[in-house]
Amino acid sequence: MNHFFLRGFFVLLVLTFPARALFAQPLDEIGRPVDDSLAPGSEIRFKVELAGAKDNVKIARRKDGSVVYIVKRLGAETDRMLTPEEFARLYYAQQRSQGWLSAIFNITSPIGLCWVALGLGGQLLFTGRMLVQWLASEKSRRSVIPISFWWMSLIGSTMLLVYFIWRRDIVGIIGQATGWVIYIRNLVLIRRSRS
Repeated sequence: MNHFFLRGFFVLLVLTFPARALFAQPLDEIGRPVDDSLAPGSEIRFKVELAGAKDNVKIARRKDGSVVYIVKRLGAETDRMLTPEEFARLYYAQQRSQGWLSAIFNITSPIGLCWVALGLGGQLLFTGRMLVQWLASEKSRRSVIPISFWWMSLIGSTMLLVYFIWRRDIVGIIGQATGWVIYIRNLVLIRRSRS
């Protein structure tokens, strides 16, 4: 059974990132290191997914009035400064070489697939708790909330919270973090009533 999941995960990796490694131009080969030609205080940050880079890019004005993009590379100490044409070519090439699963999940690296799997697993647990509650109620012929409902809520919520923190999604973070208090409180009340 575990081999089935490992094979499935490997197939997803292959389907998600088939061309990216072949066609994406490394950031070291384009642009140039950031220098002191930037106008002070002219940088504006925006979020964009680029392979081999952090998930945000800065657009800045140079002292001569031209505009450049500043890309922060993963694992590198220096950023790269790209002209609008270089940035457009890089972004276009990466988007065109993106696998269909990368587009669906909005990810740019294999580790992103792990994060999405964590989020999907959390959502399955979180949704599955309602099925558990429904089956327990049907079995006892009255509305019942079993302890597994609260554990599934807590674990699923924790997985989703970690996923939303990775995604930097404030709505998801607030939604999952506030439920924690309720789930933990109910588990404490159940434990007290049993002792």
